[in-house]
Amino acid sequence: MIRTAPVPHPAPLPYRAQLTVERELSGIRIDSFLVRHFRNYTSWRMQRIVRGGGATINAAPAAESDRVFEGQTVSVRLLEPPDKLLAPSPCRLPVLYSDAWIVVVNKPAGVIAHPTGEHQSDTLVNQLQHWADGNSPLRGLLRPGLVHRLDRQTSGVMVAVLHHLSHRRLAEAFEDGRVSKSYLALVEGRIERDRGEVRLPIGRARTGRHVLMSSRADALDPRPALTRFEVVQRFSRSTLVRAYPATGRNHQIRVHLAQIGHPLVGDEFYQAHGRIRPIRMASDAADESVDASGSTVETGLPIRRHALHAERLSAAHPITGVWMEWDAPLPKDFADTLQLLQRENGR
Repeated sequence: MIRTAPVPHPAPLPYRAQLTVERELSGIRIDSFLVRHFRNYTSWRMQRIVRGGGATINAAPAAESDRVFEGQTVSVRLLEPPDKLLAPSPCRLPVLYSDAWIVVVNKPAGVIAHPTGEHQSDTLVNQLQHWADGNSPLRGLLRPGLVHRLDRQTSGVMVAVLHHLSHRRLAEAFEDGRVSKSYLALVEGRIERDRGEVRLPIGRARTGRHVLMSSRADALDPRPALTRFEVVQRFSRSTLVRAYPATGRNHQIRVHLAQIGHPLVGDEFYQAHGRIRPIRMASDAADESVDASGSTVETGLPIRRHALHAERLSAAHPITGVWMEWDAPLPKDFADTLQLLQRENGR
């Protein structure tokens, strides 16, 4: 594992690193092993470095065709800079937790997870690359990766990985449902029951708008989905609920709550009982590539987006196995909205 610490100036090339071969990577070629650890390098670039005498295995010069095995010591001199480095953007993400393996942030609404289409900078991973570069001795030494996502206009807790092993183990935990997630959602209308669950399959909506999902009977390629919820507070025309998605389908909470007649306040796409909101303008259609409109939504409230916030994420640390919980405070637009509704309740 590469240990990192904040440094005032980037280290010059060549940069030397020493690694111990993990059980999970035992038996693979040395260039593949090194690419797993230095994920901003392509196999071609790492092969050049090995071919140029930049790597050893247990102090013996390594050849491109050599394989590495558990417990061996691999030393590498990074003779060339990374060749697939994400463009770093100034990091404005509140960091909730970080160590050598993971970083947890409170994602603001409006931030896209990955570069896509016309959005090639200032995304979550671009900002995380900037953060990682400021916390390692060489620009591009670390490449942050995501194992889950939040919609563009959803705020809250997201965890990113900094190492191939934490990436693999956390991805498996999310896939197997070994994480716990809770969201705060402000929905239209009053939900009278204190708690409930929505157990409806989710598939692609038959709209031609490929990112939109549906729980209607005519949805394409439906997959099982389960969302549990409990009422936190009722207002005159809306309800604050805490939602617990037991599965991880795209737009799951938004689709499920809308399907039972309570769409999120400010939802760009989903209306009650499976209806899809018409496209308002061409820019909204283009923005579907990133799962949400970039424009504000008129709600009559301080919040001008869909009212969904990932308040807590709990999981076993991918390396230590210690169960950890991360909480993200409500952003100002959501908090201001609740204060306004609570004042109106008290009248």
